[in-house]
Amino acid sequence: MMAAGDGPWLDDAAGRLVRPFTVSNGRTRPTVALDLLSQVRATGATPFGYLGPEHAQALDLCRAPVPVAEVAAHLGLPVAVTKVLLADLVDCGALTDKPPAFHHTPTDRALLEAVLDGLRRQL
Repeated sequence: MMAAGDGPWLDDAAGRLVRPFTVSNGRTRPTVALDLLSQVRATGATPFGYLGPEHAQALDLCRAPVPVAEVAAHLGLPVAVTKVLLADLVDCGALTDKPPAFHHTPTDRALLEAVLDGLRRQL
């Protein structure tokens, strides 16, 4: 049996009892620029100050490099909230972040045409 405070705060009928932006104290902008594909990884440093249970869960998920989007999915939180939590951990030295490496220019015409062709075939 779980003790009060263990696990996510969920109610079967109502869903999550603590609203997502309560987790980030209402903050919506991270202090570190994180992309959905940015890789975050625990440094092994102990974070200073109080961190909430979601911070601890995020840190546990980041023992190996993991993209921000995957952390958000595992936490069951919106990406905006997850980015704020991860930025808190980067700021205190508990996480490092690495932006995604693109081996092409995102505005490459050939790439955009290939995506468009693929979408047309799906419709």
